[in-house]
Amino acid sequence: LSQRVGTMTEKTEKQNPMRELSISKLCVNICVGESGDRLTRASKVLEALTGQAPVFSKARYTVRSFGIRRNEKIAVHCTVRGEKAMEILERGLKVKEYELPKSCFSNNGNFGFGIDEHIDLGIKYDPGIGIYGMDFYVCMGRPGMNISKKKHKRGRVGAPHRISKPQTQHWFQQKFDGILLQK
Repeated sequence: LSQRVGTMTEKTEKQNPMRELSISKLCVNICVGESGDRLTRASKVLEALTGQAPVFSKARYTVRSFGIRRNEKIAVHCTVRGEKAMEILERGLKVKEYELPKSCFSNNGNFGFGIDEHIDLGIKYDPGIGIYGMDFYVCMGRPGMNISKKKHKRGRVGAPHRISKPQTQHWFQQKFDGILLQK
């Protein structure tokens, strides 16, 4: 009986459209560590990559050894959703050769990685801009997950519907033929 129940849940899990994983959003971040000309050039790189106007991030507190002051703009980031997010993620994973260590995946089903040079993404090198590295962070979702974020009649996402680390790793391996490294 336990074998029959196990196979039935596998079949229904594959057929249930509410259980399908998808990318909720992709956050792309370039941290320069200083305000000024380098930060504006980094924002141009991010705008060329995403096609959106990026947002500047401020330092939370002063760190004298790094030479940054509180509320000084030190980074630039952009949030991308939908097909554009999938396309940018594909380009980022191609740079990493579709290999990610298991430590890149969080317990609640999200994952992130970084690249060293933005020109690997297919953006032309401009000597006036320079070369910047960037971080990608992917937030995963399922249909019905927004019930915990809505304003009126807010609900909780039940434990069986939450996304776990192994589920995201399996999705990464299926969707991109990705390889998980044991780092």
